Amino acid sequence: MITFLLLTIVITVVHSSAPSWINIGRADFNGCKSAKGFSAGQIKLCQVYTDHIEGIAAGASAGIVECKHQFRNRRWNCSTVDDSSIFGPLNSIGSKEAAFINAIMAAGVTHAIGRRCRDGQLSSCSCSRAGRPKDLHHQWIWGGCGDNLEYGYKFTQGFVDVRERERRYRRGSAEHARALMNLHNNEAGRRAVIKTSKVTCKCHGVSGSCSLITCWQQLSTFREVGDYIMDKYDGATEVKVNLRGKLQIKDPRFGLPTPNDLIYIDESPNYCVPNPVFGSLGTHGRVCNRTSQGMDGCNLLCCGRGYNTRKVSIGERCDCTFHWCCYVKCNQCYKNVDIHSCK
Repeated sequence: MITFLLLTIVITVVHSSAPSWINIGRADFNGCKSAKGFSAGQIKLCQVYTDHIEGIAAGASAGIVECKHQFRNRRWNCSTVDDSSIFGPLNSIGSKEAAFINAIMAAGVTHAIGRRCRDGQLSSCSCSRAGRPKDLHHQWIWGGCGDNLEYGYKFTQGFVDVRERERRYRRGSAEHARALMNLHNNEAGRRAVIKTSKVTCKCHGVSGSCSLITCWQQLSTFREVGDYIMDKYDGATEVKVNLRGKLQIKDPRFGLPTPNDLIYIDESPNYCVPNPVFGSLGTHGRVCNRTSQGMDGCNLLCCGRGYNTRKVSIGERCDCTFHWCCYVKCNQCYKNVDIHSCK
């Protein structure tokens, strides 16, 4: 039923010029019609599946938080802006970062909806009905109340992808290429949730005898999903649109990306310096690690400009003792540390 309804809405909606749907992850979201960035199709889905909206919002919010975590030590640190586009002008560029944004947001909604099905918070789904894994021990029972990844996948596919599918682009145009890129990365994000899921089992019996074992399908933590997508970001493939309106790899020396991989069509902008056109805030003033050789190191993060060092005094609890009964008393100790920041 849900697949038919989603397909009907996808076919009948019209083009919307709103910037992005992911602003639903903001705290000030207030209803379907007031949602800045929702396309016509997404507004219709929002109105039909009213009990799903909290899950969509939670998934989008989790995607933003995870993006900030994964890029916390990079030149672009998943900076957001105070407007309806969330990520500002950056998301208008078909870069690797935009690919990650699409994937992590789609994954967030898939993860949140699948979990809410299991918890009985949605009227149109319940526990997972996934088939028994072939390699599961024959004496173990399959059928505990698992996370409904299948429903989460299908609903997210309809809600997230409708924005691209309802538009009409000239074949081979830059807009058409970006739409194809977005659809591919949305799919990669949904698949990341499935790829990182696992079978979880529990023993039952008197005094831990484990006479009965029940197993079910369970989502991984969203941090694990984020780590998986970040790995795909580091290995993302650059593509271009050909005369037939299909995406192909730009450099034939590289292998074809799978549906699990991320793709991009534009080179990333220079994140070393502020550039409002591309939404880059630059790295001036960012705290860096003087001893690290990684992306968080002062050499790479500061783009060779050098860094400033200042001493700060940090207070912390110390010399704690337990007093009977019943409290802990501590002293306040201070230590001087060096803080390095990019010039």
